[in-house]
Amino acid sequence: MAGASVATADLPAHGGPLLAAITLGSNSFNMLLAQPGQPMPAILAKFKRKVRLADGLTAGQPLAPHARQSGLDCLAWFGEILSHYQPQQVVVYATAALRQASDSEAFCAQALPLLGHPIEVISGEQEAEYIFHGMRATTQTPGAAMMIDIGGASTELVVGEQQIDFKHSLPLGAVLYSHRYFATGVTAEGFRQAEQAVAEALAPLQTELQGLNWQQVLGVSGTVRSLFELAEQRAEPIASIDLAYLQRVSAELIQRGDAALPGLDPERVPTFAAGVAILQALFLQLGLNQLHLAGGALREGVLVALDRRWRALQSAY
Repeated sequence: MAGASVATADLPAHGGPLLAAITLGSNSFNMLLAQPGQPMPAILAKFKRKVRLADGLTAGQPLAPHARQSGLDCLAWFGEILSHYQPQQVVVYATAALRQASDSEAFCAQALPLLGHPIEVISGEQEAEYIFHGMRATTQTPGAAMMIDIGGASTELVVGEQQIDFKHSLPLGAVLYSHRYFATGVTAEGFRQAEQAVAEALAPLQTELQGLNWQQVLGVSGTVRSLFELAEQRAEPIASIDLAYLQRVSAELIQRGDAALPGLDPERVPTFAAGVAILQALFLQLGLNQLHLAGGALREGVLVALDRRWRALQSAY
């Protein structure tokens, strides 16, 4: 299927129950099929499609028709996979685009017969909690960590070690900012405006954030992965992202006037400049030095929670 990404076409031989964790992001829809296990369930297959549900979205307005149809097409595909594999436990969580769209209830109702399972629209705070648990289950850190997930229509910040000390969901993301600040090309003014918007969104949180301590900064969004992949493709691999690297990339984007950088995955191009602008602003506003790639985030956190639910159900019998 065009626009679809399948990590494993056929599941490896396995016995026992099957779990399905589906996350409907504002940029991508994802599904993980896994077997129960701790601290992290064993992932057997990954399914993903760039839906860009937040494309053209204004908060409080309906989804754009093309984005709505793209989302429904993907859910029909997911429904076929679920029907084929028949997992014992399924959860479907939607994030910022459906939190903000005025027609989210109608979208979920239309999706139900296609997917065969109800969609739950989670809050930004719930999303931040899942991100925390997903990163903790997949990433070793020397202590407390600041966790950053730049989505299509929201950006989550979480600080914690064994428990969450701070969590917040900002109403800004790479798909939204692509339309707002880079619709006609990548410019220095677009970067300036995007970074100013991030600074304004962070301003009410600065006092609380300054009272927190963290030993490491983790990220796992498409933008973050793209920055690591770009360096790898250019035979200049990096162990972490720093401000100097972000500034070099942003300068190259501005010089080109578009985001089609040599070595960048074409699927990442539409939202890359906006994601870089958001991340660069976070570095500047929060005084970050380095950001390391995490092993997982939202979808892995949802899977961990689903595994716990499965175990609780088994214990009840």
